[in-house]
Amino acid sequence: MRKTAAIITCLALLSACSEHDPILPGTRTAIFEGENLNILNQDIPDLPENITEATKADCPYTQDSSNVIWKGDRKIFSGFPTSNSVKSNQTPVCSGNYVYAGLTTGELVKVNPANKNIVWIADIYRASNMTGGASILDIIAPIVVQGNSVYVGGLGDAYCRINASSGSKKWCLPIGVAVPFITTEKVSFVVATDNYLYAIRNSDGAVYWRTEIKKQSEPTYQDKIITVGKQKINAETGEELK
Repeated sequence: MRKTAAIITCLALLSACSEHDPILPGTRTAIFEGENLNILNQDIPDLPENITEATKADCPYTQDSSNVIWKGDRKIFSGFPTSNSVKSNQTPVCSGNYVYAGLTTGELVKVNPANKNIVWIADIYRASNMTGGASILDIIAPIVVQGNSVYVGGLGDAYCRINASSGSKKWCLPIGVAVPFITTEKVSFVVATDNYLYAIRNSDGAVYWRTEIKKQSEPTYQDKIITVGKQKINAETGEELK
């Protein structure tokens, strides 16, 4: 899944590198404030047997590798192109009258396509990733919008729950995400780039449990069992099933 290009030293012009973005409006603020993982090592209560995937709204928009969003040949949004990115097929997500998109600059944007206005921008990466060069920040896992929350993970070591109205952070965890994740009403199951599967409580970002995985692969859920590659994991306890 992670077919990465050669890692290049972060350019001084990269929009996400500066406190004040020269192209996109708004002040760049660090998403993390000394946050650490809160691992509870607890079983998950009241899990459903199976998960019904939410019906996705039709979204007639496309996104190219230069962070431009299109409706046909009409440009809706222009981001900042980067050369240090990975190959992916990220597509915008529609919810209500708005479009959400993750960029190779590590930014999540909410756009009003009717007037092309940017409603807000959230930086989905740890600030420490912008020091020392060699930063890849792409958001390539599909974005999930549930009610007034947006769940998003990126290669800048971040998995976050964002307020869909304001763009403010509800919580963020310092884990990178490269593949699609599972989000239920109360729990998210996320395969992270550190080769752990995390069971995350949506209310506050606490981690019920985490289990080592052998392969970066999209997880599936059936009969309270999560399958990642060939591994089968008890969704309640995090124990691998033999």
